[in-house]
Amino acid sequence: MGYPDLPGSLQALRALCGDDGEPGVDLVEVGLPYSDPMMDGPVIQTAGTRALERGVRTRDVFTAVQAVREAGKPAVVMTYWNLVDHYGVRAFARDLANAGGAGLITPDLIPDEAEDWLAASDEYGLDRIFLVAPSSSAERIVSTAEHCRGWVYATAVMGVTGTRAQTSSAAPELVARIREFAPGTLVGVGLGVSNGSQAAAVAEFADAVIVGSAFLKPLIAADSLSALPELRAVLADLAAGVRVKRDPVS
Repeated sequence: MGYPDLPGSLQALRALCGDDGEPGVDLVEVGLPYSDPMMDGPVIQTAGTRALERGVRTRDVFTAVQAVREAGKPAVVMTYWNLVDHYGVRAFARDLANAGGAGLITPDLIPDEAEDWLAASDEYGLDRIFLVAPSSSAERIVSTAEHCRGWVYATAVMGVTGTRAQTSSAAPELVARIREFAPGTLVGVGLGVSNGSQAAAVAEFADAVIVGSAFLKPLIAADSLSALPELRAVLADLAAGVRVKRDPVS
């Protein structure tokens, strides 16, 4: 959100939803720029830093969420917890719900330390998406899944975000462990997917394929919305990948 500027990011978000009859995503993850993006790779760091330099603020995320909802798709916000805590947990939940948001992905918040968010998300009926990693123990997977509402975010690699030449070999094993220890849990896999063939491979074993950096790369290369056609091409490739005919996940 906020890159290349706030109006431009709203236009890009609408494009992701499938404007002009083009294929779109099923769910939009709206990234909230942060000054210390410790889990993000160079692509998202670049976009977030430029967005902050160009004046985007936390409150602008509700405008972005509303734009996604008006485009007909659900929206969740991906954010470091400090921004929510500084805004006020209950106030953030209230304003997110009023904007039509579905919930939050909180990469640096664990359920053990989420008492305020658990209460606020219950009050306003918001999904809460916590993360598990290849290093997560069985106990951590169970606890995380129990506190999630909506789905669990499975980070396929130990490292920062960003596109990769191939998807993680650890991802299928991690998803299998989640299904073993927390049956019935919906699982989205993220970190590294950059094209339709990778998306198709992940969709064979996961319920959702999460993509971020691949959408931002063409915008950053141009530093403007002139790259919207390239973004739409990436979107079409990924959409085709996740929608190929495949056997249901057992």
